[in-house]
Amino acid sequence: MSTESIVVRGARVHNLKNIDFEIPHNTLTVITGVSGSGKSSLAFDTIYAEGQRRYVESLSAYARQFLERIEKPDVELIEGIAPAIAIRQKNSSRNPRSTVATVTEIYDYLRLLY
Repeated sequence: MSTESIVVRGARVHNLKNIDFEIPHNTLTVITGVSGSGKSSLAFDTIYAEGQRRYVESLSAYARQFLERIEKPDVELIEGIAPAIAIRQKNSSRNPRSTVATVTEIYDYLRLLY
């Protein structure tokens, strides 16, 4: 497994048409493009989905029963990915009592672990 970057080969999620790419670790990476070009498919439906899926698979069967099942993205290969959380730009629930943990849903995972 590559330790220097996230490597994706053959991504075919939504608007992505069999693309290959590498994203270096420990750098700020920006995904840009016109509307409908696959930015969200790349960030959320491919990279984040696989990181989240791998994290959930590492939990016990007991803990997994309380979480929704995450589908594997349609890719040939993903390497160098770590457990992931994501914050979507549009958040419909604006609660003054929300914390970073509740907004990112990491609170649910921490509750299962501790």
